[in-house]
Amino acid sequence: MSPDFSTTLDSSNKNFEVQDSQIPEESPQVLRKEDKAATIIQKAWKNFLNVAVFQHFKSLIDLRRQGEPRQIVRFLNPKEAELLDGAAGIQVRFRLGGVKFPPQIYYKIFTHRHVEDLCANSPRDYTKLQAKCTSHNKDDPPLVEEDHSGWYRRVENNGWRPVSRRFWIPLESEVLESTKESEFHFSKLKRKQDMEKKRKIKKIEWMRQMYYMGSLEAKATDNETLGLIHKATKGLIRSIEDGGVDSVMEWEVDEVLNWTNTLNFDE
Repeated sequence: MSPDFSTTLDSSNKNFEVQDSQIPEESPQVLRKEDKAATIIQKAWKNFLNVAVFQHFKSLIDLRRQGEPRQIVRFLNPKEAELLDGAAGIQVRFRLGGVKFPPQIYYKIFTHRHVEDLCANSPRDYTKLQAKCTSHNKDDPPLVEEDHSGWYRRVENNGWRPVSRRFWIPLESEVLESTKESEFHFSKLKRKQDMEKKRKIKKIEWMRQMYYMGSLEAKATDNETLGLIHKATKGLIRSIEDGGVDSVMEWEVDEVLNWTNTLNFDE
């Protein structure tokens, strides 16, 4: 090969000379544009397919909502359908979920009317006999903390369950909310207090996470106001870490969230 990058071929007393400059070459800029256009088309097509699959599942859910609840549960779980009573005001709700796409359809059974658990109203163990005491003993017995071992404990097992046979097969890295046990107290006031406390804990954890990530931004622009807001936020976080969740009130957390960030906890 000569220095001018040409190749000479001798065949049948004829000379064929092919110059390297005669080979057509596409500029890398044109190839880059074509690859970019192909990537955009592929992403658009994938998005279109994903939206179509999602709309299909959504239409299935909307169609099932129009049916009679007992008939729906009969197809999902025939054994539980036999336990349903028409007077209980049963409603079956569906939602999409899972750790993969396409998503799974989950269902949950709700009741519009009040269901009373008699055992939750009287949870103590009545099989244990109390110790006998003499009639002439007038002294007040010492205050001893009551032992709750053996008492009835209500556990809510009505969670979101997938409409699939895979429910009976353990899935990798999939955790369902229905596996979490939550105690059910017979007192409506106590249940309300527990719910408010859980909501307060979620707000505090959310605020603490945003505080340490540096996502809390004050709405005010005045330097003096900004200093007061940051000082109050730091003091509230320190009180929670030192004294626990019960050391602060929920309205204090709401005030700090309202002053420090435009994000809404409910949203």
